[in-house]
Amino acid sequence: QLQLVESGGGLVQPGGSLRLSCAASGFTLDDYGIGWFRQAPGKEREGVSCISSSGGSTNYADSVKGRFTISRDNAKNMVYLQMDSLKPEDTAVYYCRLGNYWGQGTQVIVSS
Repeated sequence: QLQLVESGGGLVQPGGSLRLSCAASGFTLDDYGIGWFRQAPGKEREGVSCISSSGGSTNYADSVKGRFTISRDNAKNMVYLQMDSLKPEDTAVYYCRLGNYWGQGTQVIVSS
């Protein structure tokens, strides 16, 4: 059974950093591209970043370019989202997604 589990969220001050992880199980991750999405309170879910199956191609939403970095370790079946220079507007539940499969999300709160 395909499963995605996010972790690494928490409370951080503006300007701080967090590293989110997405652990995949039930399949071999290296055959697939995967994306990170987020949903802030009262807002629609939006795409944050995605990475190709090999890791050779990445894309970012304009709002996070230069601050977030997506990466993957296919040997460990893991995908990561390094988030630096965090802003209050980055507060959201962050999800990883593969096709129609979503993780349960991890909460990120950026506040002083």
